Amino acid sequence: MTILVTKWFGVFLCDEKTGRILDKRLMPKDAALVAEKLAAVQRGALLDEERELASQVDSKLAVSDRRQSELGKPELFDSSFITPEKHGYDSVFMHEVMIGLGKLRTSEPIPRDRNLVQAIRNLDDQIATINLYDERLHEWYGMHFPELADYAKESRYAQLIALYGDRDAVIEELGIELESIGSDMDPADMDAVRDLADTLCRLYEDEERTQDYIQGIVEETCPNMCALLGAPLAARLVSLAGGLERLSSLPSSTVQLLGAEKAMFRHLRSGKRGPKHGVIYQHPEVHRSPYWQRGKVARALAGKVLIAAKVDQYRGEFVGDSLEEDFMRRVEDIRRRYPDPPKKPQKSKKARRGRGGKGKR
Repeated sequence: MTILVTKWFGVFLCDEKTGRILDKRLMPKDAALVAEKLAAVQRGALLDEERELASQVDSKLAVSDRRQSELGKPELFDSSFITPEKHGYDSVFMHEVMIGLGKLRTSEPIPRDRNLVQAIRNLDDQIATINLYDERLHEWYGMHFPELADYAKESRYAQLIALYGDRDAVIEELGIELESIGSDMDPADMDAVRDLADTLCRLYEDEERTQDYIQGIVEETCPNMCALLGAPLAARLVSLAGGLERLSSLPSSTVQLLGAEKAMFRHLRSGKRGPKHGVIYQHPEVHRSPYWQRGKVARALAGKVLIAAKVDQYRGEFVGDSLEEDFMRRVEDIRRRYPDPPKKPQKSKKARRGRGGKGKR
């Protein structure tokens, strides 16, 4: 069988059994041109040289790279015998090519899903900072007006302190009658507390803008995943996978466990029961299901998520609604087939007797 092999310095047509080179198309001795061709290869494109050599093969053609599957069936092939030195290319030229390739790839436009990964991580940092500032504000202002925590939460709590400060003004704004057990606070100390509350208000505003930004990216780049999961969960999955392209290439079992890596490693290390789901537990149909159905529901959802990710990655037609309908039918089927929890295995008589039980004499 003939196999097509692509190296950084050329494209080769080889006999798979003997390893003999039947034909070849070498790269030009121009580092910039070679770098452009290699950048196209990394983006998944087929080279003109590859198409030209493939068209000369009348019999069945195999290829050494899955990227070339349009031309033939991918096969494993040891091509280490094809070296650049045998075809007039040295390490100095290779260094020039790789430097040019690096400059080309780093200057390419950044895909929006890569921005999504950074935005999700930024949101996590913002949430952690908000929680830290919120805890400090509750402890500090709580010495002056501890009861406010019962009447205002999160951003509202910070807004009241930043705008009014003194508990009498806050009580008047809330329109309640209350006698606080808190202590009075010096004006300079109150100003410091209000500065902290004002900073926290701005952090809440930044978090809201980040969430809106993430929502816009998800709806644009992952419409099918967004329809199936909702924008926050779809964004979280893309971030955990490291991008939409990588998510679309993962097996569904890995998609099912994204976000449960620590539990999986603990299972591999200690032999404890492995996780049944990762971050997709946040989907309503997963976390509302009984424990004995949850793993099956999560597995069904992961399969649909993978299909949605592939369609989004390759810009296919919108199928989010049909995927959601198929998933809901599968959930109903699981609930119908497994209505009751599994019975626990019965312990043997010997195990029930235990060490202190009576045995035969």
